[in-house]
Amino acid sequence: MVDVAAIFKAYDVRGVVPDQLDESVARATGAAFVEVLDVLASPGAVVVGYDMRPSSPALAAAFAEGVTSTGADVVDIGLASTDQLYFASGRLQLPGAMFTASHNPARYNGIKMCRAGASPVGTESGLRDIADLVAKTVAEGPVPVAVPGKVSRKNLLTAYADHLNDLVDLSGIRPLTVVVDAGNGMGGYTVPAVFASGPVRIIPLYFELDGNFPNHEANPLDPKNLVDLQAKVREAGADLGLAFDGDADRCFVIDEKGDPISPSAVTGAVAVRELAKHPGSAVIHNLITSRAVPELITEHGGTPVRARVGHSYIKQKMAETDAVFGGEHSAHYYFRDFWRADTGMLAALHVLAALGEQDKPASELFAEYERYVASGELNNKVDDAAATTAAIEDTFGDKPGITVDHLDGLTVSAPQWWFNVRASNTEPLLRLNVEAADRSTMERVRDEVLALITGASVEEN
Repeated sequence: MVDVAAIFKAYDVRGVVPDQLDESVARATGAAFVEVLDVLASPGAVVVGYDMRPSSPALAAAFAEGVTSTGADVVDIGLASTDQLYFASGRLQLPGAMFTASHNPARYNGIKMCRAGASPVGTESGLRDIADLVAKTVAEGPVPVAVPGKVSRKNLLTAYADHLNDLVDLSGIRPLTVVVDAGNGMGGYTVPAVFASGPVRIIPLYFELDGNFPNHEANPLDPKNLVDLQAKVREAGADLGLAFDGDADRCFVIDEKGDPISPSAVTGAVAVRELAKHPGSAVIHNLITSRAVPELITEHGGTPVRARVGHSYIKQKMAETDAVFGGEHSAHYYFRDFWRADTGMLAALHVLAALGEQDKPASELFAEYERYVASGELNNKVDDAAATTAAIEDTFGDKPGITVDHLDGLTVSAPQWWFNVRASNTEPLLRLNVEAADRSTMERVRDEVLALITGASVEEN
């Protein structure tokens, strides 16, 4: 029996192969996807892509079998990054499914699904209904139609690269040397296409597609996975370093000294560039990006809009406000010109354009967007997240000059600092983020909050 609840998460499907996710589950998910999204009514086809994990081709083929068993067609784009799948969904106006487990270890795989035009499919927008049908279909078996759909194949890598280069033209920037760590993930496939010509010289690290991740996990959020990139940037005297996660939809940036540039600073810099092209637009930021982000948006004539953490919330806010751009602390970047979908590659192009259009090194340029001191995300093990959060609110909520809100977990703000605590959806953890005007204040607030989290063991990400 399939434990559907264990693998169908808030935004996608994720599980260990084959124990939790196998070809029978993928096949059932394909059939359920067609039914829930009413694909047969319109547009009649689904676009499917997959990453470099050893299990991905077979799982994607099984999903395609599930789709065609209903009479719907499949457009197979083959190997792809997640944002390349979103491009295909937007360009072809088809719902899509991407087989990847993103930054998770090699034994995992998963499915990210979207409606036509790269619109998200999450718990509240169809994923729960798909999960219910999958449980039924795996138990009872699919009921195929008399005339199954057909599978066609389409290579969209060049079209994807051309679209990104049309949005950000690097032809006029100064020559740059950039080290790129693909982590044996899909960046090793898409980066050479995107940077096939122009003034950017790429020094590749771990471009060989290998879903066993022989060099390090493809998770740049963990500092240990940036060590090789940092060393290579310093050794090569490069202008910049870029690190992509396994499915290459997130991009992390390293300056010429080998120091990380925070995703909030990248968000601020890209927001300024987009507002220069689209004056007065709204820009979305999640509630744990730096306070500098809404300040920069306002200073450059835009309207900052605060959102919950998570791509479905960001995309919903972008649609509601017609926002030109959105950024998250986790290095997900969303663009109106990219069907409101997240693409680390387009964010990387903006970063390179910002750097190459002036003469300062990256450390000086991005220092203009780093105004505060942040703790980074601290994961704290707790027995009762709700009770711990309530105790924190009781302690801080009544102090003079303090404001409290519950948009996403608990956010407590003061003139010189703020912090947010959010419960994990999948683990007994509270995630703590603290930011302040200076390091000593940040450390004081951080330690006060941690002291209230009884028996927590802290893991920095």
